[in-house]
Amino acid sequence: MQTLQVELGERAYPIHIGSHLLARADLILPHLKRKQVAIVTNTTVAPLYLEQLSQTLQAAGVAVIPIILPDGEQYKNSDTLNLIYDALLQHRCERSTTLIALGGGVIGDLTGYAAATYLRGVPFIQIPTTLLSQVDSSVGGKTGINHPLGKNMIGAFYQPQLVLADIATLHTLPARELSAGLAEVIKYGLIRDLPFFEWLEAHMAELVALDEDALRYAIYRSCENKAEVVAKDERESGERALLNLGHTFGHAVENAMGYGVWLHGEAVAAGTMLAADLSRRMGWLSDADIARMRAIFVAAGLPVEAPALGVERYLDLMGLDKKVVDGKIRFVLQQGIGKSLVTSDYDKAALQATLALAA
Repeated sequence: MQTLQVELGERAYPIHIGSHLLARADLILPHLKRKQVAIVTNTTVAPLYLEQLSQTLQAAGVAVIPIILPDGEQYKNSDTLNLIYDALLQHRCERSTTLIALGGGVIGDLTGYAAATYLRGVPFIQIPTTLLSQVDSSVGGKTGINHPLGKNMIGAFYQPQLVLADIATLHTLPARELSAGLAEVIKYGLIRDLPFFEWLEAHMAELVALDEDALRYAIYRSCENKAEVVAKDERESGERALLNLGHTFGHAVENAMGYGVWLHGEAVAAGTMLAADLSRRMGWLSDADIARMRAIFVAAGLPVEAPALGVERYLDLMGLDKKVVDGKIRFVLQQGIGKSLVTSDYDKAALQATLALAA
């Protein structure tokens, strides 16, 4: 097992990365205020891992309340959030009850937001079971739900007590979900870590084949990058916005196509290629850079072409993005592989030309 620390002063917390960690009650117990937890999971993950985790905790004397939600991005909404509140209230859960998110990014975001708001704040733990959630959404305290008009528009910054990334859970992950997670892994190389990008180019086949050594390294390096960024800019007032490479375009795709039709990582990959095209038009990326990016996404099993929504539809949806400031859409663009910036200073004609590629 490897351990990282997210350095946030009194709210610092560890990220444990290894295999078969669901059997390790000793990693969880120090973070419980009382021996009662509510495990929030979904109909896909529950049959795989809920009993195992419950037995681990119950053997250590912890009372477990299971909360099983429907599975899918389309359920990341206020109706599903209320199912968590209903269960917590029915079981008279107190501020000392810890919520445990057992699942992917949707479960993590829903559980984190429920924890941030139930009784004005209860502790929670992230146990991510998808690659995407292990390398990205479980770390950094972003929680929330979708709104019909925009993705992740309602939420809170609320840090977990602990992140437990059990690599063994990835062996039950569908290939498409694994690829979606690889999009976020590749992102770290593109925005700030050229040596990692080069390592990914050389080892992508091993990651796709679920080689545990390769996965452990990729997850650790990804979490290391994110932890460094979050420690410097917890609430996304500066550098943390770089982690949204491809997301402004990608969220528009997810919204327009219907939440869950395109997986988040798939939309991010296609969105990153649109951002790369805009960066090229700004004179910051070469054709060779774009070819390398396209090749690594294809090797990861990800789409590199965005759907045809129409220029005006893209602009309308991107105008709802959280990074809009003073009415201007801000993009994460690249000045090379491993170097990025957030800017609203771009050529509008170049953006129109980029969007026309997908339109």
